[in-house]
Amino acid sequence: MKFSERLKAIREEKGLTQQELSKRSGVSLRTIQNYESGAYRPRFGIVDKLAEALEVSSPELLGQSGMLIADAHEQGGAKAAREVKELVDELVGVFAGGELPQEEREAYMAALTKAYFESSAENKKYTPKKYRK
Repeated sequence: MKFSERLKAIREEKGLTQQELSKRSGVSLRTIQNYESGAYRPRFGIVDKLAEALEVSSPELLGQSGMLIADAHEQGGAKAAREVKELVDELVGVFAGGELPQEEREAYMAALTKAYFESSAENKKYTPKKYRK
């Protein structure tokens, strides 16, 4: 389930309108509309505000793939988050047509994320010092 679908489903489950969620969270109505339409994804600080307003945890609101992207952002910044998002988006097709149980899919994604960060750390050895963070 995409973030946009998850946000709308949880909001409706809680019996809130977009306007009420906006007031509770301090996030503009237009922004919430954009999130629910899938036009935009929230920045990581906004997720916490929305989760608190909906009385759910951030991981529940983001879902497994969203948490992987959030972890990538924390560990490696915006570039790492973009790269992990691209990887997740590409793998959706692999998972969509397969018969892998959900637990195995999550283990697979966790292993890929770990491999990504290990290879990124390894690549830093070969990056000139002036380009390192």
